[in-house]
Amino acid sequence: MSSISASPASSAPGLMIETERLILRPTAMSDFERWSDFMSDEASARYIGGVQAPSQVWRSMMAMAGAWTLTGVAMFSVIEKSSGLWMGRIGPWRPHDWPGTEVGWSLHRDAVGKGYALEAAVASMDYAVEVLGWSDVIHCIDPANAASARLASRLGSTNRGPGRMPPPFETAPVDIWGQSREQWRENRERLGLTQACPENGAGT
Repeated sequence: MSSISASPASSAPGLMIETERLILRPTAMSDFERWSDFMSDEASARYIGGVQAPSQVWRSMMAMAGAWTLTGVAMFSVIEKSSGLWMGRIGPWRPHDWPGTEVGWSLHRDAVGKGYALEAAVASMDYAVEVLGWSDVIHCIDPANAASARLASRLGSTNRGPGRMPPPFETAPVDIWGQSREQWRENRERLGLTQACPENGAGT
């Protein structure tokens, strides 16, 4: 992968992270159509609360945008450079009473098999550790979600065992995967991932 950089986003507030094939930026209204399509697909939505109507997607988008504005911490929208298409959401997530400081992901079916999840996850882990200064990063994964477990394992995270989500998700089964900041730095080197991470919103 090539190095990443950060610069002001023209279509959404805050920073923009660029990887070899993707742009990661805050939520924008232009994401709505593709986000709605994503959440209408049963397979894509299975482990993130299930299928949603466009009216529900709109509220979810507003919550993500609000988190960006009020806390500066929320998942990035993942944009494919070659097409300009929204490919999903990935990145730091820390709602009230969450089990920890999470880097989470969920991608549109159009992204499957392209390696986008790993590419965006690496950039997001870098951002969480090096820019946000998180000392620990978790991933909340349904035990049946084998694809997410494989990605977490590839990043070097380990399954710490069952966790408990806050209401209204308290009955949902979840395993907490994770690693420390020091482990991420070691795992990144071991994986041969040479992306540079943004510092204070500026690329290297």
